[in-house]
Amino acid sequence: QVQVVESGGGLVQPGGSLRLSCTASGSIRSINAMAWYRQAPGKERELVANINTGGSTSYIDSVKGRFTISRDNAKNTVYLQMNTLKPEDTAVYYCNVDLIATIPRGNLKVWGQGTLVTVSS
Repeated sequence: QVQVVESGGGLVQPGGSLRLSCTASGSIRSINAMAWYRQAPGKERELVANINTGGSTSYIDSVKGRFTISRDNAKNTVYLQMNTLKPEDTAVYYCNVDLIATIPRGNLKVWGQGTLVTVSS
């Protein structure tokens, strides 16, 4: 069994910062890519940022220069540092981990439960 748990969401004023964390645990052999998605009310889920095993990152244009994705391989954890937050960043943020599991055996892409980020004055 594998679990992915996010934390760090909350209410923040425009221009503020938040740091999201996501940790994978359980029967994990290795982790490949790790990513953050978000889904705003009435909109489809979109990929915000991802990071591969080598540390290469990519971002959607709307968050470039404001958000930073990073990972701690020893802790099976990925972070999303969000600065200069805007009301349009309001969404539920989901972590997705692409990993090799031992039980059940094989490649899995596991979602977390989501954490709400609200940017409002």
